Amino acid sequence: MQQRTLGERKVSAIGLGGMPMSIEGRPDQARSIATIHAALDAGVTLIDTADAYHLSAGEVGHNEELIARALREYGADTSDVIVATKGGHLRPGDGTWTQNGDPAYLKEAAKASAKRLGVEAIGLYQFHRPDTRVPYADSIGALVELLDEGVIARAGISNADVGQIDLADEILGGRLVSVQNQFSPRFRSSLGELEHCARRGIAFLPWSPLGGIASSAELANRHQSFARVAADHGVSVYQVTLAWELALAPVVIPIPGASRPESIRDSAGATEVSLTPEEIAALSQA
Repeated sequence: MQQRTLGERKVSAIGLGGMPMSIEGRPDQARSIATIHAALDAGVTLIDTADAYHLSAGEVGHNEELIARALREYGADTSDVIVATKGGHLRPGDGTWTQNGDPAYLKEAAKASAKRLGVEAIGLYQFHRPDTRVPYADSIGALVELLDEGVIARAGISNADVGQIDLADEILGGRLVSVQNQFSPRFRSSLGELEHCARRGIAFLPWSPLGGIASSAELANRHQSFARVAADHGVSVYQVTLAWELALAPVVIPIPGASRPESIRDSAGATEVSLTPEEIAALSQA
């Protein structure tokens, strides 16, 4: 598995997104744990989750607890694995998503996440989504306190624009290590943020890099140029998609979601796909 930089650490160039294992349509626990173990077997050392990845209001942190259990039961050393979680986005249990960027709330949410993950310091904690009711600087201020208190080892942000990236890094005193935004062949409006992160040396973590849970199956039909390149290489269209994203900048670390072992095994293989400059250019214009 190729490595990329997250702050001062090296992590796998492909991560694992845990959300599909805890929201609507989730598999049983045994298959989820098998999926996480398959990711570890493939060399994945970055696993992304959030306290909001759950169904009912009474199971906040479902995905965090699932990942923690899978790591405990792996049967081999997992000390090199960074679990990245997020706070500030909530699911009240009725299928909707809400925001809470109150600094006091974020600090308590981070401590609760650390307890569920069974760690003294969270490997990467990310402010999940801006809350329009709370000044962005105030929310980021909570990350500063969490870093200084040792509750989290690294700080990141998610669903942020260029201005918020710069503001967050300024408030954090240059300690912003990652930005997690939606990016895929279908959703390219975060390209500016990706390029900005590349210029600043900040890791960019595309979420839904294959188009999202409901749309990834249609990737080949919707983006036939990706399917043609995949056929030329004799690999899946998913591997070509992730290989293209990796080729856009050395700071890109896609975190494809998975709920089956075979899915994350396929995604991990994207690091072995070598696209030509001509293919990268064609896919970028598709």
